[in-house]
Amino acid sequence: MITTEQQEKLRGWFAGRVPEDLFEELAELTVDREEITVIGRIPEPRLTEGASDAEREAAVQGRIQEFRERTRDARIEVAREAEHQFRRKVSWGVECGGERALFTHVAAPVMTRLRQPERQVLDTLIAGGVARSRSDALAWCVRLVQRHTDDWLTELRDSLEHVQRVRAQGPDTEPEDAPTDIPTDASADEE
Repeated sequence: MITTEQQEKLRGWFAGRVPEDLFEELAELTVDREEITVIGRIPEPRLTEGASDAEREAAVQGRIQEFRERTRDARIEVAREAEHQFRRKVSWGVECGGERALFTHVAAPVMTRLRQPERQVLDTLIAGGVARSRSDALAWCVRLVQRHTDDWLTELRDSLEHVQRVRAQGPDTEPEDAPTDIPTDASADEE
């Protein structure tokens, strides 16, 4: 987990490094141990007044696809720099006309040990057609918890950030140069 200050510096780096004409605005930037996800807002397509929902949906999907193809080289260049500097993969996505589309994203494997009652929950989700595998069932459970406990998770993340700040003030702190930390100086890894 990174601190709010580190997240702000990371967002600032992307805001300054992403070509100015790429997005209308940088809508969202999220980060974890493996990945930085950059979501930008792009302009909606212009349609005639009274366009149907089907026409509007097709136009938005077309705009997203056009943007993805046209900006691929620029996004790759920025991602390579960021991956070198921050030691995380960079994933891209857009918001357009109320739709959100991710172009790439990391699906990181997670190992866990479950007792029989927990395995039975996953197997029930499979039998009920909710999931194809235990892995899918577990991912479904995580998304469900995330959706229904957002306030609790936000409070927990804030508490963890406070703990990190207190630890950083301790007498035995070491410089933050581990790969899981965001460098405090944007030029720290430049050659």
